[in-house]
Amino acid sequence: MTVTTRVSRVENVGFSSGSSGTGPATWGQQAIWDAVRVLGEGAHHYNIFIGFPVEPGIPVPRVLEAVPKLLGLHPSLRTRLAPDRNGELRQFLDAEGSVPVHLLEADADHAEERGRELLAGLVATSFDCAVELPIRIAVVDTGGLMTFVGFCLSHTAVDGWGLSRAVMDLFALAGGESPERLRQRYPYLRPLDEAAFQTSERGRKRDAGAREFWAKKLRLGPRAVFAEPPAGPPAETFPLAVLNSPSLARAVDLVSAGHRVGSSSVLLAAASVMLFRLTGTPDPMFQVVVSNRFRSDLTHAVSTVAQEGLLHLPHSEREFAEVLRRAQAVTLSTYRNAYYRKRLLDQDIERMLEQEGTVADRSCIFNDRRDLVPHYPVEGDPSKLPLVRSRPLTTLSWPEECPPRLGASFALDAQHAPGSVELSVTADPGRLPKPDIEALLHGIEELVVNEAVALGAD
Repeated sequence: MTVTTRVSRVENVGFSSGSSGTGPATWGQQAIWDAVRVLGEGAHHYNIFIGFPVEPGIPVPRVLEAVPKLLGLHPSLRTRLAPDRNGELRQFLDAEGSVPVHLLEADADHAEERGRELLAGLVATSFDCAVELPIRIAVVDTGGLMTFVGFCLSHTAVDGWGLSRAVMDLFALAGGESPERLRQRYPYLRPLDEAAFQTSERGRKRDAGAREFWAKKLRLGPRAVFAEPPAGPPAETFPLAVLNSPSLARAVDLVSAGHRVGSSSVLLAAASVMLFRLTGTPDPMFQVVVSNRFRSDLTHAVSTVAQEGLLHLPHSEREFAEVLRRAQAVTLSTYRNAYYRKRLLDQDIERMLEQEGTVADRSCIFNDRRDLVPHYPVEGDPSKLPLVRSRPLTTLSWPEECPPRLGASFALDAQHAPGSVELSVTADPGRLPKPDIEALLHGIEELVVNEAVALGAD
């Protein structure tokens, strides 16, 4: 079939919500701002995005009508950030303005391909958060129907959990749901109100308690997880390995239910056991990316609440089932203490280094993104097969070399893929060479799948 596309057009969709204000930045906004501003031309790598086909399609006019309602519902999507004259970051909530919706016409056979190309262009440009609202939307129009949608947002506005909520709310609004009903169903603390809590006495106590938790863990954890790399210049790139596993998608849920632990705890326990087997370190420490929602009034927040937690799991040399039974309490404690003012934590760590000379190695990173973005059933879903049939379907690929990740010797990410779970690793090859990366990924899968079988799975 002939591709019927044309150059995309931009429709600036206006909104007028009636609410505005200014105040100090939240801890999450400040932390991401600090991380992004040092990246220069690479700042766009911090953009948060998702794109997917829409079946059946939704009339484009309904989508465009839903966009201003979405911005009225979620103040973070119409919030700008800029330092004041004293250098303190502040947030500015706009009552009115417009956001760009990029529309591209394409036939049904090429809607997804063209949509992903369109979205990639939006993602490749960083946001100027002082003047630009932190949202861009890509829409493929097939005969008047939206057949693909893409969202690109500044990480200063949302984290992965917030992105998921925003996506679902746009679809609900386009389907006729009212903003008032959604606000009642999913109440949460808005960024200006969250900042007010954080500057209160209760907020300062919460911050101090979380930072004290970090200090304790940094004194207890191993000073080095990996052996020092060989002498010479550091690696210019980190290899990226991706394990695609239908059997792990099923097994991790079975093990989670069988041991009554969170599925992230399952993956963290397996990663800890495998790190011990590869490095000999019996108590590896992970810096865990956390979309912290332990405050009930942030459960449904469309904002950037994600910060890092510090997970220390001693005795990872023991059997996987035993490590797993201890992992849940450790993980929950980590999550509860991932809500703090990062600038003050960084100052705490600098003082510890000056006074004590060393702190625990926190260069192992874990980020579980499986439930932060929508995923959809696929025909003949291989993750539904018996494990004996799905295990041979695992693949491991090395798609690219990546720039070194600041502060990381090793980073493990988990996400959903059609009919599977994908585990991806980037690592300093001087500390974790390719054969060890491969052993780590296959080892995590084997530990979890074997435990599912031990619990009676077919």
